[in-house]
Order: sequence, then C-alpha cells, then structure tokens
Amino acid sequence: METYLLDALLLFFQICFISQLYYLVNYHSKLAGYKPLEALPQVNIPISVIISARNEYDNLKYNLPLILEQQYPDFEVVVVNDCSVDESDLLLLELQNTYKHLRVVTITEHARFKTGKKFALTLGIKAAKNEHLLFTDADCTSSSDNWITRMAANFTTGAQIVLGYSPYNKTGGLINTFTRFETVKTAISYLSAALRGDAYMGIGRNLAYTKTLFFSNKGFAAHMHVLPGDDDLFVNQNATADNTIIEINPETFMYTTSKTTFGGWYRQKKRHMGVGKLYKNKHRRMLSWDAMSGFLFYIALALCLVFKVEPVLVLSLYVLGILTKILIYNKILKTLRAKDLLMYLPILDLIYYVYLNVFGLIGTFIKTTQWK
Repeated sequence: METYLLDALLLFFQICFISQLYYLVNYHSKLAGYKPLEALPQVNIPISVIISARNEYDNLKYNLPLILEQQYPDFEVVVVNDCSVDESDLLLLELQNTYKHLRVVTITEHARFKTGKKFALTLGIKAAKNEHLLFTDADCTSSSDNWITRMAANFTTGAQIVLGYSPYNKTGGLINTFTRFETVKTAISYLSAALRGDAYMGIGRNLAYTKTLFFSNKGFAAHMHVLPGDDDLFVNQNATADNTIIEINPETFMYTTSKTTFGGWYRQKKRHMGVGKLYKNKHRRMLSWDAMSGFLFYIALALCLVFKVEPVLVLSLYVLGILTKILIYNKILKTLRAKDLLMYLPILDLIYYVYLNVFGLIGTFIKTTQWK
C-alpha cells in the first residue's frame, strides 16, 4: 500500500479514537460522577401507574401483585387490557376483587381498526385519575416495594419527566450477556445526556411524566403513524433541560427477562428499528457519529495492524481507550448492578458497535407492523 494511504489510515484511526474518547469523557463521565439518593424520601404525591398489556396473562399474574403491593400511600394501577385472548380479563377481574386500587381499561379487537400500544396508553392516561403518571410493562418485575416512592419523589423537584432504568435479568449465555450490555450502554448514553440537560430518550419499562405535559403536547399525535416510540420519541420531543430528571437508585430498577434465541431477540429489536430517524437532528447527529466512529475505529484498528502501520502507537491508543472505558464504566456498572460485564468489555464493545451499524441499516429499510 502507498505511503500516503498508510498515513491517511493512521490519521483516520486517530480521528475515530479521539471521537470515542470525547464521548467517554465529555458525555459518559457525567453518569460516573452521579450519586443517586440513598435515603428513602417521604412523599405523598398521588400516582397513577399505567401498564398496557396484550396477552400477558403469566406476566400479569406474577408481576402485577408486586406493583399493587408497593409501599406507597396514594396510588392506583391502571391496566389496559389490549385485545387479549388469553384470559387476562378473568385474571384482572379476580385481582380487582382483592385490590381496590386496580382499574382496568379493556380494548376489544376491531376487524377494520388495528390498535397499537400508543392507542392503548392514551386510553390508560385518559382513564388515570391522577396528574402524575408512572409507566412500566407487564413483563417487568420491580426490584423493591419502594419503586413508586423513589420515582414519585422526583416530581417534588418540579420535574415533568423522570427517566428510570430497566435492566435485564442475568441468566447466562451470549444473547443474555450482550442484551444486558447493550441495555447498559443505551442507559449510559441517555442518562448521561439527561444529566447534561439534553435528554433525548427514555425507556417505557420505567418512565414517569405528567398528564399535563402529555396532553399539552398532543400526546403521541406527532408520531402516531409509527408503531414503536411511545417512550423514546415522546421524551425526545418533550424533554428539556429544566423538566427532566433521572432516577437510578437500585430500588427503582424494573427487571425483565431477555429473549433466549437469536430469532426472538431479532424480532424484539425489529420492533424498535427506524425510530431513531425521527429524533431531533442534533440527537441523530450525536448518536450516528458515536455509532459510526466506534465501528470505524475497530475497522481502522484492524487495517493498521494488518498493514503494520505504527503498530506500537495503534495498540497503545487502543489500550488507552479500553482502560479509559474501564475507569469510567467501573463506577457506573456498579451502580447499575452490572459489574460482571466489565471483564467482557473489550469484546462486547466491538460487538456493540457492529450491532449498532448493522441494525441501523436494517432499520432504514424495514417497517414495523406490530407492537406485540
């Protein structure tokens, strides 16, 4: 290879390295220095917990009582039974006899009108009697009975949006390990952005906002034509530096179980493809360059080693980057209860950036046709 091409390759590698280092130090370090409140706050804001469920009998049977039995003085749980055919209606009726603060909204299948999660959530929000809303999914298990208390306490600061964290249970295996890592990386990105005053997304498995904010901004109307995005697109369009706060005390985590097969995992990811292109331009640019520079960094690294372009310098920068990530992520992963992933960081980081770019391309061409 010509000398000028080798020099260009080395320069390109350094640009990608600097870009990745910038994201680490300027963005992710914000979360590393954040300390969640340890003391249990005293709060009594009326809360409506909203869950949209379609054919979730088993999950509702296990998880719903854990939410209904939260240690909080004033709350209701609104479950939207969205066209279920698995006897969820009978289970919910039975639970209503025991828990008087459980309310059920039922949607029946229409031959000509197919509903999605946004429609179901909108009905749940309309049915909620309280101003402050807390959202999760039927397949999520609360990590403690103080979930509502700690999430609700953030509204006392004047916040209108509270971003929580929802990790996957550790079950072992490559798919589970990577799913957990991808979830952690996503959380590091959106939580750090919120701390910088530039929140761009949230996760519907653990998210809170006010009814006033929802209706004053016409709910999901701006993106109702897209099936996914009830969480991240809503936050992207309505979050500001002043109205958004994060909550990552481990007592607020909402755990769920990852898919066990590649096919199941792919179908899950497919439902979320293409949503990012509807983000604000500044967020698309930020996320795109992070994904591209991370992927191209590894491509340039491999090429530099193959063609023996300053191998000592190249490997030194690679090691410096990994050590910086370990230093910054060490505290974050401890807080997020995922410290075991640190030892796999080098290989998981590589897979992560390949995954981002491959699925980003797929998401450009594939249209999601169902939410469940």
